[in-house]
Amino acid sequence: MTEPLRLLCFPYAGGNAQTYVRWRRHLGPDIEVCPMQLPGHGERIGETPRHRWDDLLADVRTRLASRTDRPVALFGHSLGALLAFECARILVAEHGIQPVRLLVSGHRAPHLPLREEVLHHLPDPEFLARLSERSRTLRALTDPEFRKLLLPMLRADFTASETYAYVERPPLSCPVTALGGEQDADVSLAELSAWQRHTTGPFELAAFEGDHFFVDDAWKTVVATVGDRLNPRTGSTRR
Repeated sequence: MTEPLRLLCFPYAGGNAQTYVRWRRHLGPDIEVCPMQLPGHGERIGETPRHRWDDLLADVRTRLASRTDRPVALFGHSLGALLAFECARILVAEHGIQPVRLLVSGHRAPHLPLREEVLHHLPDPEFLARLSERSRTLRALTDPEFRKLLLPMLRADFTASETYAYVERPPLSCPVTALGGEQDADVSLAELSAWQRHTTGPFELAAFEGDHFFVDDAWKTVVATVGDRLNPRTGSTRR
């Protein structure tokens, strides 16, 4: 029996990678779901959040060390899409491994400029207020002490997201799937289609009903799409 494919899953800014655990029962034994929790999040809450890309990628490199003995695919939403993309580049440049597939969700192609309002530099009250306008999760967290606890992690995530600087390198050769919400005001389908530039392999755009958080609202449809692209028994490493 062959060992299962590893699917490394990166969360969005302010998210908890453990949300991907529920994917396991829907993907079956051929795919091992590996939530890539960021420092300062979830079970790593006691660690200092990382706001610099060099530090985030150093953490990724450490965690990749024990995960390159089997074929690897990557999924990430929003900030997680950038992390999955940079992780794929690390696999190629430093391990000589092309991912089986890169699945990027809810984020414009990395070479495109930021067009959203920058928040990470704002004073705490204004930062939280503006962030609440974007995040349903944060709006639901009304306890001021809990918000205070989350603030360093949120500011680190948004600093990383808003200060990302694309560096030109040779494109990947693996298949790339870009996933997006048809009503996502933050990311247009055209900006998602621009991910095609970053691979010489097959590319596809998968559109879903919903806004930026379609990945939560329609997660069973998303995970079915991911599984279809990765499970060889369905003939789905589609090209």
